[in-house]
Amino acid sequence: MSAPRPNPLPLSTPYPPSPRRAPVGTVAKPLPLIIDCDPGHDDAMAIAIAVARPELKLLGVTTVAGNATLPRTFENARRVLALLGAGDTPVAAGAAVPLVRPLFTAAYVHGESGLEGAEMPEPGGRVHEAGAVDLIARLVEASPEPVVLAPLGPLTNIALFLRAHPELAKKIAHISWMGGAIGEGNVTASAEFNVYVDPEAAAEVFSSGIPITMVGLDVTHLARMGAAETARLDAAGNRAGKIFADLLRYFLIFHRERYEWEFCAIHDAVAVAHLVDPDLVGVVHAAVDVELGDLARGRTIVDWFPQRLVERSRSASADVAVSIDSARFADLLIGAIATFD
Repeated sequence: MSAPRPNPLPLSTPYPPSPRRAPVGTVAKPLPLIIDCDPGHDDAMAIAIAVARPELKLLGVTTVAGNATLPRTFENARRVLALLGAGDTPVAAGAAVPLVRPLFTAAYVHGESGLEGAEMPEPGGRVHEAGAVDLIARLVEASPEPVVLAPLGPLTNIALFLRAHPELAKKIAHISWMGGAIGEGNVTASAEFNVYVDPEAAAEVFSSGIPITMVGLDVTHLARMGAAETARLDAAGNRAGKIFADLLRYFLIFHRERYEWEFCAIHDAVAVAHLVDPDLVGVVHAAVDVELGDLARGRTIVDWFPQRLVERSRSASADVAVSIDSARFADLLIGAIATFD
């Protein structure tokens, strides 16, 4: 047997902390939120936070091909909404393929359905037949306040929305995206999955001028759930807790077999939790470029060094996550799931 792969460690570079620029919801003033996702075990947990937490007002859910094909991610999102008692939430299917390249999916991670390991309820949600771009546009236009987007998969739908409705960009308060990495990727040495699937879309969104937080692998690999957390979900005593515990058990098998880790990383939920807890994630201000070539396809090149940015005439326009309170994250996620019937 080969030596176990080391557990992912915090970033070794001493990044100077920066004040966060992402808004934080409060009970008195919840953030209007649209989730764009490709469920996915960790997407499902992200949706649970958005539905459970009073600091967020979930306006709608859109889906994209990524972890699985579009018909599967759309069905999975609807099943998660049904599980969470959010059957009135508008839900729409979006892009079935990336902007330019063939689709690459992650059945090796999430199973063929994209959400293996638990018996999910029949699909719910209020289906918006006109599709994801139309739903995002309608929700953003109708909102009296600027809307936060939380994309948890490839950025195809967001790029298509900005192409179709550039006039609505000013009504997007922030994008809190799970994707990218400063260090090593998880599909290749260079690239994290969500960027690798559609690097052209990621490049368009980063160049849009909309404020964005990149919640990448450097932090999400530290958002860990293992046997103890699974037991806490089982002990919650509700249906949602049991189903999410079963999903975790499946997810743990993948991480154990691929990395020899005794925990799994709940990547996508961090991008939503960041909008609830101002002290959960630490960020630096940086410039982010997306590599579109074949050798390092999807690499996110993060530059925070002030003098170098001046020399390159670049602006540190993105917040990039560099630290997380892992125990605080687990408590937030398990607490959210425990609130459901």
